Amino acid sequence: MSWYKEVEYIRTQAKKNNEFFAHSLPMIASENVLSPLCKEMLITDFHGRYAEGTPGNRYYEGCKYFDLVEEKATELAKKLFRCSYADVRPTAGTTANIALLKALIKPGETAVVLDLANGAHISFGKFGAAGIRGINLVSYPFNNDIMNIDVDGAVKLIRQIKPTLALNGQSVFLFPSPIKELAEAAHEVGAYLVYDAAHVLGLIAGKQFQDPLREGADVMSGSTHKTLPGPQGGMIVSDHKGDTEQDKSFLRKLSFGVFPGVTSSYHLHHVAAKAIAYAEHLEFGEAYAKQTINNAQRLAQALYEQGFKVFGEKLGFTKSHQVLVSIGPGKGKDAAKKLNDAGIVTNMNTIPGDTDPMNPSGLRLGTPELTRIGMKEPEMTEVAEFYKRVLLKNEDPKKVQSAIQEFRKDYQELHYCFKEHFRGYDYHELV
Repeated sequence: MSWYKEVEYIRTQAKKNNEFFAHSLPMIASENVLSPLCKEMLITDFHGRYAEGTPGNRYYEGCKYFDLVEEKATELAKKLFRCSYADVRPTAGTTANIALLKALIKPGETAVVLDLANGAHISFGKFGAAGIRGINLVSYPFNNDIMNIDVDGAVKLIRQIKPTLALNGQSVFLFPSPIKELAEAAHEVGAYLVYDAAHVLGLIAGKQFQDPLREGADVMSGSTHKTLPGPQGGMIVSDHKGDTEQDKSFLRKLSFGVFPGVTSSYHLHHVAAKAIAYAEHLEFGEAYAKQTINNAQRLAQALYEQGFKVFGEKLGFTKSHQVLVSIGPGKGKDAAKKLNDAGIVTNMNTIPGDTDPMNPSGLRLGTPELTRIGMKEPEMTEVAEFYKRVLLKNEDPKKVQSAIQEFRKDYQELHYCFKEHFRGYDYHELV
């Protein structure tokens, strides 16, 4: 029996996916597209190889060239985040978070976290990595008016309960976290502050958001495929220099948490692609991060002017790549589906006050990918008009989809990467 038909079926679906995204408005805040050079690394022979351990200290032979790549990736990561320690091995942002929890906190100990309904990522929730680790989780107080942690209440909480870890990080990340104040309180009681930068890693690297390591965070984790437009993966950085025994112990725990803690071999082709992404972000990251934020701010303002309820109004709606919109009680899922039918790809999202994550009342919008294909502030006003047509004027999604496809024709080239290497690549195969 031949399985060729099944192979062709899979290839056909992949091609259809490429075409759909090439003619739509991809606005999921956690997604981005790879540059040709990053993509090239994913099809190298690194793909099928193993490299357990660290450069020069492997369990397998044949790692001579990959060792050099990992060393270069680590070097570039340190330059990009202006820090003394970097681990490029985690295979995802959540994997990086699990590694940190394994390294720094024991089951039964206490961590302070942001509540999921207020924008935290599930890996810091009781149903995610923190819950699997058996950590006692206590939520920060939250200020809905500014869409951020209540600083005074959080500082008081940390001093009162004396947690092992103060965890910071969000899936809805509109504004910088009050790291300086929280870190000072955490350090007073002997706790470490962990900053999950999954969504804003590229904004931080581009010097446009906040600088957690200089503001007091002991360690920062992140995803390498969101506002940092690299391959799917994770990383960990710290500016602890290992110049005291306590520091050395801290860094050893971090490394051990990654390997053998939560990784065996660690997707060597992704590490090579991360190295390319770090180099490209060193070259283009500041301009990319600035434009991504400018686009989010213009989009939020335009949606607000169209009549949408947009969170963060008092502080200018957003200082990141994200926009959070209220659609109505339990209407987020239906709204996301209607937008998808029109060729706008985003996701339903909980907003403050929601209790059912599967029937939330909001949408989370992101500008990283639209920025990557060359859109700027004027285009965001046009994008907001498409939202109005679908959700407020209730136009036929297929009619709007035709307009979006026409709109997208002028945006079929990747920006903020080494363009001289585009020769021989078809953009439609990259998205």
